[in-house]
Amino acid sequence: MRIHFFGAARTVTGSKYLLEINGKRLLLECGFFQGRRKDSYTENLNFPFDPRSIDAAILSHAHIDHSGNLPNLIKKGYEGRIYATSATCLLADIMLQDSGHIQEADVEYVNKKRARKGEPPLEPIYTQEDAKKVAGHFSPQKYNQAFSPIPRVTAHLVDAGHILGSAAIVLDIQEDGRQFRFWFSGDIGRYQLPLLMDPVLPDKPDYLMMECTYGDKPHSDPEAAYHEFRDVVAKTIKRGGKVIIPAFAVGRTQEIVYSLNRMFSEGELRPVPVFVDSPLAVNASKIFKDHTEYFDDETQKFIRQGNHLALDYPMLTYIGSVDESKRLNERHQPMIIISASGMAENGRILHHLKNNIEDPRNTVTIVGWQAPNTLGRRLAERVRKVNIFGEEYQLRAEIATIGGLSAHAGQDMLVRYARAAGPGVKKIILVHGEQDAESQLEMKFKENHFAPVEYPALGTYLDLS
Repeated sequence: MRIHFFGAARTVTGSKYLLEINGKRLLLECGFFQGRRKDSYTENLNFPFDPRSIDAAILSHAHIDHSGNLPNLIKKGYEGRIYATSATCLLADIMLQDSGHIQEADVEYVNKKRARKGEPPLEPIYTQEDAKKVAGHFSPQKYNQAFSPIPRVTAHLVDAGHILGSAAIVLDIQEDGRQFRFWFSGDIGRYQLPLLMDPVLPDKPDYLMMECTYGDKPHSDPEAAYHEFRDVVAKTIKRGGKVIIPAFAVGRTQEIVYSLNRMFSEGELRPVPVFVDSPLAVNASKIFKDHTEYFDDETQKFIRQGNHLALDYPMLTYIGSVDESKRLNERHQPMIIISASGMAENGRILHHLKNNIEDPRNTVTIVGWQAPNTLGRRLAERVRKVNIFGEEYQLRAEIATIGGLSAHAGQDMLVRYARAAGPGVKKIILVHGEQDAESQLEMKFKENHFAPVEYPALGTYLDLS
């Protein structure tokens, strides 16, 4: 078996791993590379392999850095199935269509500037119509349900606890007269996250490929992060400001909405209006509300005790239209606005930041990892001036970073995850992490006498024998 590392290798974006097994080609993930726009366009437009040569694909979860280039894969000739959980199929469908729509709008804007410079127009990597075609390739799977994506490979998906429907991918492989288990973690969640079940730990893999996004630091306890977030909101409300939260439309938004529900219901916060301003987040929340069977016991108990539905309560408004979104900027009382994108690179969050970051009463709350060269990273680094839509703004609002709200495992959980693989694991392959994070996690693994570690570079391959 050979693994090619075509994305999220020594970086945290664009997950894409091609497995060659028994003469067949199995693609795990097909994510969008996110970074500098010029680099991203070129990176995402072209594949380092022929999509027509792929026999099957498996998707761990719906986040765009894992699923975002599936429309382009099909546009360039892929004809096979895409295996994923039912929730992932539903979420990916709306996320990919949203991605196509954004690309069309972005290219239209860029082409106006290129035309003024006499430069030829660009085409979107894919359109919304291209994205709609992906749904016809999805093959929904239940957790722990065996399926065979390619001959002599039996696969099943287990709950990764990262977002709704997220999964680790488990492959039981027969090759060259031997049998072995390959376990790919996808993005690993955490214990006690809002809404979600806890992640399933590895079960006797021979080879473990796992993410290491936060390999350099443990996260604070989710309940401690909950209280830290509550205090940030309370302080901002007290001074009459707005809390502006760039958040991924799928996963983080719903967790924040539920946490605020708990705070209001238990009298921990003075109720103020909460707005979810992202068409994608609105549609994703509907899928969450229709699939409460994925919710953990704590959330189920919260609902049974007669509290409001987890993602619906009186102070909460889901914003649909552009006009409704614009009207939020005419309101000056304390409020909470949750809007996409999570790294503040596009979408309605840019308008809310533009209108609010120069007011010291307000707080911009960063609730997840921010990729280099994104507006979200610059805000997290508290630079004094930022550019939004080509104009410069002074950063006068408070910046609060709540690392403990991350849906990614911290260093302590990553060590626990690897330990669960047991003494039989022959090799641990670290992906989806920057070099500092990987090196510190590898040191922890050595201290615990874990299996040898590989940290493949982008574009390289590894033979497992």
